[in-house]
Amino acid sequence: MFYHRKELQFEAMPEKPNPVFAKMLQEVIGGQYGEMSVAMQYLFQGWNTRGNERYKDLLMDTGTEELGHIEMLATMVARLLDGAPIDEQEKAMKDPAIGAIMSGMNPHHAIVTGLGAGPENSAGVPWSGGYIVASGNILADMRANLNAESQGRLQVARLYEMTDDPGVKKMLSFLLARDTMHQNQWIAAIKDLEAKEGVVTPSTVTKDMEATEFSYKLYNFSEGEGSSQLEWMDGVTPDGAAEFQYESTPKAYGEIPVLNPAPKYMHNTLPNQDK
Repeated sequence: MFYHRKELQFEAMPEKPNPVFAKMLQEVIGGQYGEMSVAMQYLFQGWNTRGNERYKDLLMDTGTEELGHIEMLATMVARLLDGAPIDEQEKAMKDPAIGAIMSGMNPHHAIVTGLGAGPENSAGVPWSGGYIVASGNILADMRANLNAESQGRLQVARLYEMTDDPGVKKMLSFLLARDTMHQNQWIAAIKDLEAKEGVVTPSTVTKDMEATEFSYKLYNFSEGEGSSQLEWMDGVTPDGAAEFQYESTPKAYGEIPVLNPAPKYMHNTLPNQDK
């Protein structure tokens, strides 16, 4: 069950309108690593969690918080669009010269959403549920969560550098802080789960399922052997089960494939016609 409070989690008040920056903020709303993605990712992970109520609560807490971040960003976008030159947008549809000048503003903000945010990225591409990871394996999901927060924090940091508006910077500073917390909590969760399950996911794979002779070799498929100089390549693998091995010239363990001719109704190239 969810409920909505009217207060924002943090202030979202720009010093002045800026339709171009409103377009840029759309990336951290509806982009691949935006707040819509992490909110839905954490909530679906939480809803799908079986048998671990503590981690379910953590995921639901964080996913619900991210919904509040969407609200903050949507409010900021709306306020950045206050006073946007809509008449110029209308002219831009008729005059290519004006259109070039106004190209920095997202026309969706004027045409589709009525000076509000939309569920899309900064290029106007709609948000996709395909962005989220919710596998049912908590350790695998936590690693995906750490990646999402890392990418999201990187994008917020870049946006922070792109604005001089004190109000926008203040809100972005809050988001950077919350991303710091979320990265730390997922790192801690990963360490906890790795201590219990091992570092390789899923831990339920048995040795008779895996061709273990290939499990710990790094194959050099690049010109030169730079990867052989990595310090950790001489050590014990993180799972503690073996030592890393390096193969300078990888072998081919399979044969040259020969496929049967396609049936006539497929109208493929006839066999041996290329000889």
